[in-house]
Amino acid sequence: MAFRLKLVPEHTKFDFFRWQAGTFGFSAMLVLVSALLIAIMGLNFGIDFRGGTTIRTETTTAIDVGAYRSAVAPLNLGDVSITEVFDPTFAANKHVAMIRIQAQQGAESATPELVTGVEAALRAVDPAVTFASVESVGPKVSGELIKTALLAVFGATAAILFYIWLRFEWQYAVGAVAALVHDVTVTVGIFALFQLKFDLSIIAALLTILGYSINDTVVVFDRLRENLIKYKVMPLRDVMNISVNETLSRTVMTSGTTLIALITLLVLGGDVIRGFVFAMTWGVVVGTYSSVFVAKNIVLYLGVNRDPKKPAPSPGAEGFDAVP
Repeated sequence: MAFRLKLVPEHTKFDFFRWQAGTFGFSAMLVLVSALLIAIMGLNFGIDFRGGTTIRTETTTAIDVGAYRSAVAPLNLGDVSITEVFDPTFAANKHVAMIRIQAQQGAESATPELVTGVEAALRAVDPAVTFASVESVGPKVSGELIKTALLAVFGATAAILFYIWLRFEWQYAVGAVAALVHDVTVTVGIFALFQLKFDLSIIAALLTILGYSINDTVVVFDRLRENLIKYKVMPLRDVMNISVNETLSRTVMTSGTTLIALITLLVLGGDVIRGFVFAMTWGVVVGTYSSVFVAKNIVLYLGVNRDPKKPAPSPGAEGFDAVP
C-alpha cells in the first residue's frame, strides 16, 4: 500500500477573502515601510556596488579561510570577502583564493601599501602564499553595475508583465506584477532594515524570487481560468476561493520542500552564500504569501471579463465593495 505525505487535506474550504481588506492593507503597509527604509536608511552595498579590490592568491598548502580572515581583520580594511576557488583542472597542490576588499576612502584603486599589508598578514599564516593578480573596481564601474542590476530587475518584471498579458488578460498581468513589486520591495526593505550586505548575489536572488513567485501565481491563475469556464454563474470571489483551495496542497508542498533546502543552506552553508540564501528564504515566504493574498485580490478588484461579448466590468464591481 503506497503512502502519500499530505501537508494539507485533500479538500479544503478556506475563505481566503475573509480578511481581504486586512491582508491587502498589511501588504500595502509593508511595501510603504520598506520603501521608506530604503530611502532613509539606504542599503549596505557590497564591493560590487561600492568599488574595491580583488586579490587572487595561490598556495601549495590547504587554505584555511577562517585563518585568512583572522589575519586580515587587524588591518581594518572594512568589508572583506574571502572565498576559496575550486576548479577540477587545478593540480592537487594548487589552492586558490579570491580576496575582495572594499574601496578605501580617498583611493580610486588599491595602493601598494594596502597590497603589501595584506600580503604580509597572509604570509604570517601561510608562508607559501603568492599573489597571482590584483584588480581594482573603481566607483565608475560600480555605478554602472548598479544601473545594470536595476535594469535587469525592471526588464524581468516588464517581460513577465507582457507574458501574463498574452497568456491571460491584462487584469491578471497587473495582479501578477503588483505581487512581484511587493516581493522585491519587501525583500530589499529587510536588507535595508538590518543593513545586510547587498551585492550582485542578492540581485541574482531577487531575479530568482521573481521567477519563483510568478510560477506560483501562474498556477493559481491557470486553475482560476479553468474554473471560470466550469462555474459560469458563480461569483468571481467564490471561484477564486475554490481555485486557491484546489492549488493549496501543491503550493504548500512546493514552498515547504524549497524552504527545507534553503534553511539547511542558511545554517550550514557558511558566510559566503548566507546573504543569497537569506534573500531566497525570505523571498519564498513572501512570494507564496503574495500569490495567495496580493495577486488575486488585485484581479478581484479589477474584475474579469467572463463573457467576451460583453464589455469588461468596471474596477470594484466584484472586489472589495462587493464583500460584506
